[in-house]
Amino acid sequence: MTSQNHDRPERPAFVQGAKKLLIGGRWVDPAGGEQIAAINPATGQEMCRIARGDARDVDLAVAAARRAFEGDWSRWTPHQRRKLLLKVHDLVLDHFEELALIETLDMGAPLSRTRNLREWTSQVLQFYASQCDAGTVAAPRNSLPGHFLTLKQMMPVGVVGGIIPWNGPLIGLWWIFGPALATGCTAVLKPAEDASLSVLRVSELMLEAGVPEGVINVVTGYGHEAGQALAEHMGVDRLAFTGSVGTAQAITRASAGNLKRLQMELGGKSPDIVFADADLDKAVPGAAMGVFTNTGQVCVAGTRIFVQRRVHDEFVARLKEFTATIRVGDGCDPQTQVGPLVSQRQLERVQHYIGIGGGEAELVAGGRRPGGELAAGFYVEPTVFANVRNDMTIAREEIFGPVASVIPFDDMDEALRLANDTPYGLAGGVWTQNLGTAHKVAQGIRAGTVWVNCYGVLDPAIGFGGTKMSGYGWKGAREHVESFLYPKATYINLD
Repeated sequence: MTSQNHDRPERPAFVQGAKKLLIGGRWVDPAGGEQIAAINPATGQEMCRIARGDARDVDLAVAAARRAFEGDWSRWTPHQRRKLLLKVHDLVLDHFEELALIETLDMGAPLSRTRNLREWTSQVLQFYASQCDAGTVAAPRNSLPGHFLTLKQMMPVGVVGGIIPWNGPLIGLWWIFGPALATGCTAVLKPAEDASLSVLRVSELMLEAGVPEGVINVVTGYGHEAGQALAEHMGVDRLAFTGSVGTAQAITRASAGNLKRLQMELGGKSPDIVFADADLDKAVPGAAMGVFTNTGQVCVAGTRIFVQRRVHDEFVARLKEFTATIRVGDGCDPQTQVGPLVSQRQLERVQHYIGIGGGEAELVAGGRRPGGELAAGFYVEPTVFANVRNDMTIAREEIFGPVASVIPFDDMDEALRLANDTPYGLAGGVWTQNLGTAHKVAQGIRAGTVWVNCYGVLDPAIGFGGTKMSGYGWKGAREHVESFLYPKATYINLD
């Protein structure tokens, strides 16, 4: 279903003109003087321009971050950093309607999604504010002869680099800036060239809240220029990356120069398993939106829907009916449930896979581009393939679009075998009313996060991460904060 509501909010004043780089607390032009068009994916039209940073700008940003790390920022107490994070929290929430609209305009997610990030943003910022004491000092008893006092403390690693994707920058930026501020690190962030505007506006607000110059820096630009320079930089002590496996492998090689610490959240082809005893009134829309949310541009999307054969046909029929009710349209339309893909390049990728799927399996819903007023944007209908086998291309490769593959299975053992037959291990789901089945399957799926009778819920105090080729490291929870620290032991001779 296509959304036709024209009651759309006005474009924020921020979304105009040419944007600059944030380096050392100042907004500066890129060294090369070049810019990149910021395209509204709902219309295909240019809105404004962002700076095309390169290695020269990364050098300046890393140097600014190093000066800040070694300067006054290093003397801030945990209490001072906590107060700062809470001030950032209040200012960001005061402007959240504007931020949600910027995010929608820049990467296409419906306002119904971006506005709902308000409470999550509040939660994640308050969580990191609560973690400002992570750099604690302990004095454990030791077994050394003589009289020694042993101190063990957690120290900030230094300058942290972050490379985040375009599918949710308003979420992704906090996985870098939040723990950096909590621990006393400094940061250089490279957002995706397809969606940088919300990061830039949040950074303006953070400076307004009192974040000292050089503590956060933002270099916009292309991955092969600014991103590669950040990955290779000898002055970066830790790098967090979210994106594709191929890029992660290149970053891993680039990091060898100074053996910088790495955290990787990569792709997924996550299984969502529906048993015959599941409540289909919940499982059908739950599994569907586990794929179609954010136009399928979610790393944890449950794109392989395994359905027990006894209810397979009924599930497919219901899924087809539900998919037909989804409102596709401009994300600025409050009635829109699924917006456009982020770019023409991503649209072509998804259409390519839909074409492959049409030759492999049965297309039962979607698969087309909407016409009319949506024809100029990067839209594709939510798509469902049935009678899919786990060895088909559409079941093996990450599409990163609103494309669901329904695969039948007979029993739990087969479901787990098929679910784990993938190089990825990011997430998974199970729908059942049997507690034993839920526990067995949740334990059996080899993935960092598993949902039972729901999909996509995320608590920053618990966090998430992947295994296998879905990466390593953890986002959220105490483990995330501690990954911005390193342990130091001090031995004091008291004689």
